[in-house]
Amino acid sequence: MPTLNTSSLPDLIFTLLFFFMIVTTMRESRLKVEFTVPQAAELERLERKSLVTYLYVGRPAGPYRVRLGEESCIQLNDVLADTGDIRPYIEAERARLSEADRPRMQVSLKIDENTQMGIVADIKEVLRKVHALNVNYSARKREGE
Repeated sequence: MPTLNTSSLPDLIFTLLFFFMIVTTMRESRLKVEFTVPQAAELERLERKSLVTYLYVGRPAGPYRVRLGEESCIQLNDVLADTGDIRPYIEAERARLSEADRPRMQVSLKIDENTQMGIVADIKEVLRKVHALNVNYSARKREGE
């Protein structure tokens, strides 16, 4: 009985591996808040997303709403937090960047359009104290423009 030629098997395995590396997207964090970003007339695309740290603010999603109510919550990575947790979070995110990239770090606020301005002001105050001054707001293009 002739043997099966397996010399092309490594090529096949690497082809499949390469395929799945291309089509798979990695999600940074599982969202625990719901938000609808506001509309804006002039938008700018972020250049280096590796330098961007995201803060999400919105109503708690599904199972968390029963426990936390309808008030807006802050999410840092996969954790629901309050304004006191922002400073150590930003410092840890800044520490993971190289020395050359630290001044170019950006904080992107993804805030629900119905969030009260008081929580946004509190977040901005904490960011100012931790010297995270490069802040942008996520938005979607205004419809009809």
